[in-house]
Amino acid sequence: MRRFSSSPDETRSIALDFARNLAAGTVLSLTGDLGAGKTEFVKGLAIGLGFDGEVTSPTFTILHEYRGGRLPLFHMDFYRLRDQRELEEIGLDEYLKAEGVSAVEWGDKFCGRLPVDSVHIRLTIVADDKREIVW
Repeated sequence: MRRFSSSPDETRSIALDFARNLAAGTVLSLTGDLGAGKTEFVKGLAIGLGFDGEVTSPTFTILHEYRGGRLPLFHMDFYRLRDQRELEEIGLDEYLKAEGVSAVEWGDKFCGRLPVDSVHIRLTIVADDKREIVW
């Protein structure tokens, strides 16, 4: 599937629609350059899953949990991780097996550690105000 977004609001709306059919145990690997809209997409996922609160980038904390919606959302960011041992420290395998949705920014960094049936979502900057979102 391919969609285009012209604003952060539109990116969140696309993700909100995408989230409506997500099942427990789904793993999403989000890739794209800095500023492509990965975190905005996850904000839309959280809304689509029924989370009613602030969603922020886990760049420095590596992991945020959002509970209270239809399914919990585990938002991870591999950008600052240096090696796979750090995945053990955050308990990656436990989150991937949990009955929620795992959204992993920079998931291609350790793609071999994500399930083979992960959904790959690529966000590409095609102009200053336009993004292509492909899954």
